[in-house]
Amino acid sequence: MMNKSNLGIYIHIPFCRSKCPYCDFYSFVGADEEKAEYLAALKSSISYWGKALLGRKADTLYIGGGTPSSLSGEELAEVIHAAKRAFSFTEGEITVECNPRDCSEELFGALSTSGVNRISLGMQSANDIERRALGRTADSEKVISCVKLAKNAGIDNISVDIMLGVPKQTLSTLENTVKFCADMGVSHVSAYMLKLEPGTYYYKNAERLSLPDDDSVAQMYLRCVELLSQYGYKQYEISNFAKPGFESKHNLKYWKLEDYLGIGPSAHSFIDGKRFYYPRDIKSFESALEPVFDCEGGEWQERVMLALRLSEGLDLSEFDKSRSDELLRKIKVYTDNSFAERTAKGFRLTPKGFLVSNTIIGDLVDSQ
Repeated sequence: MMNKSNLGIYIHIPFCRSKCPYCDFYSFVGADEEKAEYLAALKSSISYWGKALLGRKADTLYIGGGTPSSLSGEELAEVIHAAKRAFSFTEGEITVECNPRDCSEELFGALSTSGVNRISLGMQSANDIERRALGRTADSEKVISCVKLAKNAGIDNISVDIMLGVPKQTLSTLENTVKFCADMGVSHVSAYMLKLEPGTYYYKNAERLSLPDDDSVAQMYLRCVELLSQYGYKQYEISNFAKPGFESKHNLKYWKLEDYLGIGPSAHSFIDGKRFYYPRDIKSFESALEPVFDCEGGEWQERVMLALRLSEGLDLSEFDKSRSDELLRKIKVYTDNSFAERTAKGFRLTPKGFLVSNTIIGDLVDSQ
């Protein structure tokens, strides 16, 4: 399925001031010299792709990591201007991920001047005990200060990440975290359930962690959905909630199978029906090696999987009658038990269904 809409551009910054114990993203603590070498390679790659995809414009730019805010505002501005030049980016959504410990008037001033209009803050929890357990050193007051600094710089579209099922968390502390987000007046909340990823400190020390059990985490998720709705945040994806009009335009490209280009080690792309990626190796990226072809994308199974991440659900008019009839037959057991519900165009998962989405989607796309 070809899609010639405007591109989304993702740029990976692999540097962090320290490695969080749960994090599986490609990131590490980098020296100043390493950062300078990487930024030079990054700008060169951005220019290359601008020429290789000549004529394709971009309307979203997302700088993630790692911790982009571990770079200076001036360094980030250089990357942003390079991307805007390469992809004729005149207006659209430009997001930068920030760690609250890095926030300053200077940082947000530089970002705002360069066109950034959306900030994603990695808060994880409003409870300082939980934050410390997650390796986050800034306290909740610093988070409040960051939101104020961003708004003072003219960046009003602010997203906050929170995590569910973290060490020492209770339903009560989660409720306080959700209220904390609402009280700050942020426009978007991403709520992720902690997953113990192989290779991380948490994975290696799982038996020593004081984690809520699965039933408690499920209860937390459903309560989180309920509370955020009460505070005016509409759920539009499994883990994402927004005030009306503040959904992440960039991330929606992933879930709606629109074209996007990822630049940097570990970054993935989907362009003209093909998926490719850069290996998790900064040196190979700096050596200007070509990204690795992954697979053809956009098959019906993938369309089902991605659409059912979204609250709007699956549009059956995209499929032939035999396929849509089969999907409706399979989904009936889930609609009968409140894991899914019919819509005017097809069906969608409920919050209860989102909790077991992998099982439901696996059943739907199983051709046996």
